[in-house]
Amino acid sequence: MGQTLAEQILSHAAGKPVQAGENVVVNVDLAMMHDSISPSIIKVLHGELGAERVWNPERIAVVVDHVAPAATIQNAEHQANLRRWVREQGITHLYDVGRGISHPVLVEENMARPGMLIIGSDSHSTGYGSVGAFGTGMGTTDMALALATGQTWLRVPETVRVQAQGRFQPGVSAKDLGLRVAREIGADGATYQSVEWHGLAFLPTGDRMTLATLSIEVGAKAGIVPPVFELPANAELAPIDQAALANSVPEWLRVEEGAHYTRTVDIDLSTLTPQISVPHYVDNVVDLPDVGRVAVDVVYLGTCTNGHYTDMAAAARILQGKRVAKGVRLIVVPATSEALRRATEDGTLATLLAAGAALGTPGCGACIGRHMGVLAPGEVCLFTGNRNFRGRMGSPQANIYLGSPEVAAATALTGYITHPSEVLA
Repeated sequence: MGQTLAEQILSHAAGKPVQAGENVVVNVDLAMMHDSISPSIIKVLHGELGAERVWNPERIAVVVDHVAPAATIQNAEHQANLRRWVREQGITHLYDVGRGISHPVLVEENMARPGMLIIGSDSHSTGYGSVGAFGTGMGTTDMALALATGQTWLRVPETVRVQAQGRFQPGVSAKDLGLRVAREIGADGATYQSVEWHGLAFLPTGDRMTLATLSIEVGAKAGIVPPVFELPANAELAPIDQAALANSVPEWLRVEEGAHYTRTVDIDLSTLTPQISVPHYVDNVVDLPDVGRVAVDVVYLGTCTNGHYTDMAAAARILQGKRVAKGVRLIVVPATSEALRRATEDGTLATLLAAGAALGTPGCGACIGRHMGVLAPGEVCLFTGNRNFRGRMGSPQANIYLGSPEVAAATALTGYITHPSEVLA
């Protein structure tokens, strides 16, 4: 019987064939820690575990992205201590303020590659599945143990397969697919399972990361888009994506016939319409027309889910030559400095700024409600991120709706949640 992608990667990491349901000790290829959780990880590493040094400084990446730049004196102190610790440990992979969000940064830096087992101190570490890796988030103690030993333990997950066919209609994109799947299977529909996203070889890396990061929102341990073995003829990918695809996919990593899936979700992309997640749960998803006329105060374009260059470019195509509606704040926070550079070079950024966008430092921004656009009581935000929980972006009395970059741009122009076709016409 064939293996799923998760089973193949964990077999390689364990050094023996494994199958779903087994508990295994595995070797970690890469460990990522970010500024927000690092102080507690370091405390456990040196205090409770008594380790003086990390197991391999070359296989650890430290990213300052969650509150970047620092918003308080305490943030600044924690980040200063983190930089000092990185130097003391001899860790060379430090991505500081302005480089961007951990997951897309490590893909751009060619640190995350097909077939790797990558753990991170962030739940959206499933994003590494965008390049065919097994990425998963872990808590403080598990991260500290991995930093000390280079190993961790996992139960090999079952796998849910999403089988897409066709192509998106204008104004519809990968975010709509991700939300539609959340709508189909629910927030716990893939609890401690892996989600494989099939039929999407035409998608650029940014869109693949959209799906991989959204996998955690249905409870998944990992979300994996099968790696591209050769560049599709019709793909318009950036040089950084070309570099990622140029990495040789291991011979042992393939979509295998006979692999067992607990469930297959079939999606026809040609009939998919814009999807909106309404407050206060990610899987509370409806077709956009069913939302009604919802006025917004803020449109926020960013995060590891939809802050990529392709997302900014999609929004710019709709905003070209237009201005955002009076009373609407359009905030754009690129996921990485590379995404910002590309947007600057080809005029995408100029289009966004001319339309009235405010630009933030590449990073997590207001996604976790700690700075750079926190919502006030009663405010409504159309957000291209991944979570709309009560209080996620500031006040518990604010309302957060999730949608695609295309919906975000259309909404910014009208002042209410809008189908892109309304403004594309």
